[in-house]
Order: sequence, then structure tokens, then C-alpha cells
Amino acid sequence: MKKILYILPLLFLFSCTEKTDIKPYYFSGEALGTTYHITAIPTNDITILTSKDIDSVIVAIDNSLSTYQNNSLISRLNKGEVLQVDQQFTDVYKAAKKIYIETGGMYDPTIGILVNAWGFGPTKKMEGIEKNKKIVDSLKRYVGYDMIGIDEQGFFKKKYPQIYVDYNSIAKGYAIDRVGKMLINKGFNNYLVEIGGEVLAKGMNTFKNRDWLVAIDNPNREDSDKFISRLKLRNQAMATSGNYRKFYIDKETGKKYVHTLNPKSGFPIQSNLLSASVVAENCTLADGYATAFMVLGFEKTKTFLKKHPELKAFLVYSDTQGKIQTYKTNSLNIVR
Repeated sequence: MKKILYILPLLFLFSCTEKTDIKPYYFSGEALGTTYHITAIPTNDITILTSKDIDSVIVAIDNSLSTYQNNSLISRLNKGEVLQVDQQFTDVYKAAKKIYIETGGMYDPTIGILVNAWGFGPTKKMEGIEKNKKIVDSLKRYVGYDMIGIDEQGFFKKKYPQIYVDYNSIAKGYAIDRVGKMLINKGFNNYLVEIGGEVLAKGMNTFKNRDWLVAIDNPNREDSDKFISRLKLRNQAMATSGNYRKFYIDKETGKKYVHTLNPKSGFPIQSNLLSASVVAENCTLADGYATAFMVLGFEKTKTFLKKHPELKAFLVYSDTQGKIQTYKTNSLNIVR
């Protein structure tokens, strides 16, 4: 699953302004172990936005869903405390369950115990796991989203105390949606929120009288073009997941191990799909589906997309000759 501590395929955000009496707000900083950039265009000169407004949303998400904070709600639940969950946790739990069911369990946030064992989480890597399937199998018994739940009183339940929930693959997208909701409540109808490469675009870039423009990072580091595609977004979210930035090489065998794990096998996936960019109605779902597609792989993702026309996607994969190719759904608004 994706980690919040690093930035997956980055999106380059285009925005420019023209002379007007109403000035846009620009904010940038650090959040959720990565960076954020926000452009918000007010409808009048009395609409006020401060960095504290943004920080308050980020802190609330961090305190609920960050596995890198020892005292966050999710960390306390993973340690075995019996607690009632908050709204943030409930929202993400439900969104993740939807994707878990639709993908037949190939997207599963309870894979956290394996994420940690492979060294892609907040804890130290388990030595020798690459060569010992018995270790993987012993941990795999604690993986299964159907083994957790929230009861009628709002208490989190899990079948085994060893179950470790990791929402890092979806929490960043959810944080973006919550920032967007805050902006809407403050009267902003045109804005672009980006955290660690995931984006939510509402309305238009009214200073340019056009849709918001974003670009998808090129996985081919040898290519002179940093971006492999550019597209327009309006009232949409986009998230990208990929395996070409977060990985490690075994010193003895030279084998590459990527951060995306298959919850069925317990091992890092071996796939020709290099990155998946998903456009959806909100960033929570876009974020989760992008990770799910990396687990499913190229062919199964294409099949999935045909059954889910509500989703749009741009996939980057390597063909049988090792050359980088792309696939996109017809509904994507690509900029030529």
C-alpha cells in the first residue's frame, strides 16, 4: 500500500492569474509527511482564509489516521485499545470497505502487519522475510478486512489483536476532501487542493477562464519530458499510485521489492503496471482505487474499469519489450 511519508508520482499544478480586484489565496507547507499546495479563489473580497484553517483540518486527520503518530486513534486501536472511532475514521473505513468488496479483497488496509514486516511502514523491516514464506504465511492470517468492523455504539472491533490497520493508501485523499469541504463552507467555489501529488479541483481557474490543468509524472526517468500527460479537471479529484519511487533492492540477490503488496500472497507484487492515475468524484476514492489498481495489475485493471464507467484512469505500463506504453479511458479530458 502507499505510504504517506513520501510522494508518489507527482502532479504539476498549473495556475496563473490576471489583474483583478479579488486576489487568490496561495498556501503551501508540510502535511501528512509530505507537502501541500492550495490555490483558492474567493468570490468576494470579504472571504477570508488563513493557514490555521488548513492546519486544523490536517491535524484532525493526522490525529485520527496517521500510523506514524504513536497517540493517533488508529495507532491506539492497532495497539489493542478498545475505543470509539471518530467521524474521520468512520468515513475512511466505509470508503475502504467499498473498494475492498469491489476488488475481491485485492485492496485491503488490514495488510498493515505485512507492510511493516516488509519495511514499508513505521516499524523496522523483518530480516529475512524475502526468503521465508513461512513468516509471510504466519502474518497473512491477520489480513482480512472482513475481520474488522465498527459496532452500533461506534466501537472498533477486530477478530485478532494482531490485526494492524493501515489507511495510508487512502487517508491523503480523504484529507484533501476534508480541506475541500472546509473551503466550500467558507464560500470558496473555485479551488485546487494538492497534497503529496493528489488533487481535488473544484470549479474553474477563473483567473484564466478555464479548467484546472494538472500533469502526470513520467515514470521513465531517462525521458527528457518530466510529464507523460496533461489533463483538465473540473469538479473532479485525481490520485496517482506507482511503484517506481518506493522500493528497495536486496543486496544479496539484486532483486527489486516494491512497496505495493498483494494481500492474497503477502509478497510485493510483480507487475508491468508502473503507475495508475485515477479520476473520481472525490479524492478519497481516487486515492484508494489508484492503490487497488497497482495490486490488480494492468489487464485486470482494464477489465475493472469497463465495469466501472464512473471512474476514469490513465495507466502507464511496460510492454513485453520493456517499452513504456500508456492506456487511458475515453472519458479523460487530455490536453494535447
